[in-house]
Amino acid sequence: QFFNGYTNPNPRAKLDLYRSQIRQERLLNNVWAEYKFLKDFTLRLSYTNDNINTNQYEYSPTLFYTPVADQKPTKLITRDSRNRNYVWDNTLSYKKSLGSHNFEVLAGFSRTRNSYSQSYLEAQNVAYNGENSSLNIFSGNNILATTFDESRGVVPDHFRIQSLFGRLNYDYKGKYLLNGSVRRDGTSKYSADERSKVFPAVSAGWVISKEDFMSEQNVFNLLKLRASWGRLGNPDVQRAFTLNTSIISSGAYYGNTGSPAQTINRIVDTSIGWEITTGKDLGLEMAMFNNKLKIDATYFDKDSKDVVYGVFQGTVSGADNWRDYVTNAYSFNNRGFEVSVNYNTKINDNIGLGVYGNFTALKNKITSVYGGSYLETGASLFGNSIIRLQEGQAVGSYYGYQVAGVFQTDAEATASGQNGGIAKAGWFKFADMDGNGVIDTRDKTFLGSPIPKGTYGFGINMNIYSFDVGIDFQGVFGNKIYNYNREQRYGNEKWDLDFYNNRWRGAGTSNSYSMTTNNQFIILPNSFYVEDGSYIRIRNIQVGYNLPKAFTNSMSITKLRLYVSAQNPWTSFKYNGFSPEVLNSDRVQMGIDNNIYPIAAIYTFGMNLTF
Repeated sequence: QFFNGYTNPNPRAKLDLYRSQIRQERLLNNVWAEYKFLKDFTLRLSYTNDNINTNQYEYSPTLFYTPVADQKPTKLITRDSRNRNYVWDNTLSYKKSLGSHNFEVLAGFSRTRNSYSQSYLEAQNVAYNGENSSLNIFSGNNILATTFDESRGVVPDHFRIQSLFGRLNYDYKGKYLLNGSVRRDGTSKYSADERSKVFPAVSAGWVISKEDFMSEQNVFNLLKLRASWGRLGNPDVQRAFTLNTSIISSGAYYGNTGSPAQTINRIVDTSIGWEITTGKDLGLEMAMFNNKLKIDATYFDKDSKDVVYGVFQGTVSGADNWRDYVTNAYSFNNRGFEVSVNYNTKINDNIGLGVYGNFTALKNKITSVYGGSYLETGASLFGNSIIRLQEGQAVGSYYGYQVAGVFQTDAEATASGQNGGIAKAGWFKFADMDGNGVIDTRDKTFLGSPIPKGTYGFGINMNIYSFDVGIDFQGVFGNKIYNYNREQRYGNEKWDLDFYNNRWRGAGTSNSYSMTTNNQFIILPNSFYVEDGSYIRIRNIQVGYNLPKAFTNSMSITKLRLYVSAQNPWTSFKYNGFSPEVLNSDRVQMGIDNNIYPIAAIYTFGMNLTF
């Protein structure tokens, strides 16, 4: 970890000596007006403004416990950032009933603007006496001021989204339902010739339980069949329109004369088109036995085209962003079904019971990639990428060597020819996937997907006299986690206990765990780091008690409820990490555990008071 230029392995020093503070002010306001006229028309205007000012400083002192030659001067950094955002919505609606025919028409216009800027100051040799007021950046030297510097995280942003839309809702006697909509979205995130697109959608429903032939039955309170089709674009994608330039310090020479010079150091795709998702679904809704039992089941099929993401170009490009070339990288399909079941009943006047559950099964598959072959992206170590995007595979699939064991002797390792014949005892033994007797990059294979085959949740709620109890479970299965922590920490004395206890330390000691080393030939992306990501968790438990009315009435209180709750108190999993729930928002690297912070368990005691 780098701390004011130091490679600082002492977290206590950082905690005691490093100083930082963030102060934020936010003003959020909304103004709206609604006007009804000509009986069936309604005009609504709404304007929301969101302004955020953030002031931050970071102070790094001189670490006098380090050798004098390694000591760095104090450094103060200040960041003053501004967010200026607004949303302006305008809708006109018309609602009319003609006998059993019911219509609702809506037309609208919406505009969103988001703007971000930052002023950055940096100085050295700034004095600090322990009080924030003593930090004056202009008392230092080597002052640097900028409003744009990617290396320091100072990147302004400004974009707009504008939409025109219309919608028609129709039903006949509440039995036959039809909805149609169309919208034209435009965004400054795309180039001028791709700035706006039209996205239609349609849905239909049939409430079977309202048909005459269902009037004599007493099982279904609701039986509804529904279907929909629609297309939607993603207006908020990562872009970089400006080709950054870098000053060449030595300049360019013409003869014996040197001149300042600049060169393009990033390659930017200026022709990025819209990400578009086209989806269809078919669903069934049921409510039975006086609405005690409710079931909702849906089959869905969605195609996402031209997803915008940063991929590897290859070092041959010569660009600084060869590992993050943003383009319409790939397309994929999501197909599956989801079902939810809820049952609620009252056993008697004092006891109530509720049981619920949900399940989703998903099949994810890449349907095309930029360039037509495959793309590498995401985290890597020693230049070896972990993720490959390839047609037919799931998004985020890991790619590397299949471990077939561990070499027990140097003779065995040398005879294998692995790593050009330099393999040693204690190294991973990789499988010869193509059977040609040589272990090389052609033996790499797909090692698993971060996308669960199934996600589920279930729970129970009970009311017993004055007590109420609820417990909620949640889990996933069929997904894999790439334990990047294990791979990158070799040599940093940070091995987890499982690895340390089972490591190879001589012939016959282990055939699944390698020796402890930072040798990059051993820690190539491989199946050892791919682990089962399945888990089941108690998401929440709550027990409550309502105090007797005689007591609350005596205190002029309508209701007083005491409760205790626990969020995430228990998780069952096999993964060798802090948590199997890798909360990584990246839509390709969502299964890579790279120092992901574990979810905290929270225990609460409280009361609900009603006067």
